[in-house]
Amino acid sequence: MHEECGVFGIWSPVKRAVPRDVYLGLYALQHRGQESCGIVVSCDGVFHHYKGDGLVGEVFDRRSLDHLGEGNIAVGHVRYSTTGGKNHNNIQPIVISHMKGNMALCHNGNLVNARSLRAKHELNGGIFHGTADTETIVYTIVSERLKVTATEEAIFRTMQQLQGAYSCTLMTATKLIAFRDPNGFRPLCYGRLPDGAYVVSSESCALDAVGAKLIRDIDPGEIVVFGKEGVVSDRRLCGKAPSLCVFEYIYFARPDSVIEATPVHQARLRAGCFLAKENPVEADVVIGVPDSGIDAALGYSRESGIPYGVGFLKNKYIGRSFIAPSQDMRETAVRIKLNVIAETVRDKRVILIDDSIVRGTTSERIVHLLRDAGAKEVHMRISSPPFRYPCFFGTDVDSRENLIACRLNSVEEIAKEIGADSLAYLSVDAAHRLAGDEGCTFCDGCFTGKYPIDIPEGQGKSKFEQPIREE
Repeated sequence: MHEECGVFGIWSPVKRAVPRDVYLGLYALQHRGQESCGIVVSCDGVFHHYKGDGLVGEVFDRRSLDHLGEGNIAVGHVRYSTTGGKNHNNIQPIVISHMKGNMALCHNGNLVNARSLRAKHELNGGIFHGTADTETIVYTIVSERLKVTATEEAIFRTMQQLQGAYSCTLMTATKLIAFRDPNGFRPLCYGRLPDGAYVVSSESCALDAVGAKLIRDIDPGEIVVFGKEGVVSDRRLCGKAPSLCVFEYIYFARPDSVIEATPVHQARLRAGCFLAKENPVEADVVIGVPDSGIDAALGYSRESGIPYGVGFLKNKYIGRSFIAPSQDMRETAVRIKLNVIAETVRDKRVILIDDSIVRGTTSERIVHLLRDAGAKEVHMRISSPPFRYPCFFGTDVDSRENLIACRLNSVEEIAKEIGADSLAYLSVDAAHRLAGDEGCTFCDGCFTGKYPIDIPEGQGKSKFEQPIREE
């Protein structure tokens, strides 16, 4: 399963080397997007930007950071494409100049009405350079900005037209603005540095990376402006019941992040605890698939009393297996990425904890690795419910055809296909209790097919990249 994106921004009361702060923040958010990245800096209203394909450490070096110079505002982005492919024009931040100034936007999420909004702008003469829905947000804000005196008012008007998931940072010549869709599908928070600078990030782990103290999450529907007037909040669109993506806790977010007042590590321990209560099995050892399965495995072990063991050694120098573009390469990546510690599993009944099963091919390979290392039994437990439906809000699962839970009729059939002695998933009810008593409500559309908003037809990832077909 693919992640979505990560956004970061900083506003400082004085001119400083803000690109380096953004660079560190993006490094901490690298897990959210490994396809491309970029940074834009405002120095007295003049924008300097640098972006490219690849990881943060590959795109940026000392020379590129020096080229960006100093400033008092900067935004940055790490990307994995959920709408729009590997077109250089899709790399964020999206930078645009209009008659009232400059603007740079970073977007995490996915719109479901991007097609109709884009068509409206194109009919009015808008020219799009990329195929990502982020450009649609930019055009809508600019069109509204020409009618009002402040960018934040243009954002308010734009948000009334957008449908779907968007957690954004936007930079003008004088302000850093953060805004989040009324459903709150994707996380967004802000904090403060000791010198008075404000930092906005998709996750709190990036605030930690630059030494900022977390203040709070930006609420669903909220617009927060950071500028010379301090911090100004517009809450006119707040009040809707939030629908945070439950996979932020299960898989996407780093375990050292805090989302909606709940530490991600604690949520994953809780998932493992729920799994042990709902799906017990006799075994000798509990192991987790690195990295997001480990916390749930610890939770399962604590609740069940079955010892936890380190079952896999992870190669630190390879990206997540989904980055490989072909199935053969994905399977090879699993072999390179994970190696079984045979002493942990040999001649033992093993409970294997992972965060999800999408296609099933990676799970099958991991089960076979354990068998080859001498495991007597392999009982797989998944810290999420079965993936049965596509996601339209920023997770790259946009059809049902490759989902093993749709292709096969029962959990027993899935267990047989992946080679496990037994298989069980977390219940939907338990998934809704991962945040404990914080009152956080979730989007579970990928499990239930029930989405918080209506989904128009034609929402594939490449909806703006369809080839021409002759009649």
